[in-house]
Amino acid sequence: MRVNPRKKTRLGRFKFISVLFSTTLSLFILGLFGVIVIQAKTLTSIIRENIEIQVFLNKNITDADKTQIGSSLESKPYILQKEGKSGISFISQEEAAQSFLESTGEDFTKFLDDNPLRDSYTIAIAEEYQTAELIEEIVKEIESIDGVFEVTYMSDLVESINQNLFKVAMIMGGFILILVFTVVMLINNTIRLALFSQRFLIRSMQLVGATRGFIRRPFLGRALVFGLLAGLIASILLFGIIEYTKANIDGFALLQDYNLLYGLFGVLILIGILLSVFSTLQAVNKYLNMSLDELY
Repeated sequence: MRVNPRKKTRLGRFKFISVLFSTTLSLFILGLFGVIVIQAKTLTSIIRENIEIQVFLNKNITDADKTQIGSSLESKPYILQKEGKSGISFISQEEAAQSFLESTGEDFTKFLDDNPLRDSYTIAIAEEYQTAELIEEIVKEIESIDGVFEVTYMSDLVESINQNLFKVAMIMGGFILILVFTVVMLINNTIRLALFSQRFLIRSMQLVGATRGFIRRPFLGRALVFGLLAGLIASILLFGIIEYTKANIDGFALLQDYNLLYGLFGVLILIGILLSVFSTLQAVNKYLNMSLDELY
């Protein structure tokens, strides 16, 4: 029975489209989890930026002393620097009283002759210094500065954040390993199945005297193109979903780090190319080394 060439061509096209689809879907799922990891990292940074130390000053110190204390604090390496701005701010007695009034509705100036609140500096700590031990050392260092009355921070909050972030990191790390293994196996098996029907073509090329390198070349070239296309398509889909979500969910834009996202897209494209080429090379070599009986 003669096989219709058009039907054979359609089957071949469908087979390689399925390879492209499977590879794209695998990279998309991997990239989606990568986006979640990036957003979790950004959210972690936002949470850590809210870890602050309050430095209360002695009363009746001069403005020059306040400025000197501020300059001394600003020069410390543990002060958070974001977008060229220092994470230190000064709150006067009057500003503290106004803030207290707005938050509680109580105006203590009506029954107190003197403002009991103090001038203070609020310090945001850089992420690499946010361990209980290092913050304790920072507090002791600041307390030793002349003119400082008291230094306070939420020690329980710092410890709780660090413990919870460590647990989340361990769980997500386990998921990433499982997901990477699954994606590698899925892409590898899909390409092997696609090349199974090409095993007799490979043997025919061997029989007419084609070298192993000559036989591999078209398969590897096609694998490179498919891997590149799969990575590009997965990256475009992810970017579209991110932009759509950003436009429809308030605050979602704060979680985006486009430098890391573009890096992720580059990694997806590279993974697509490497896995496609490596899996194709393995499959072609397997059929090159098979005997005719084994091919059947």
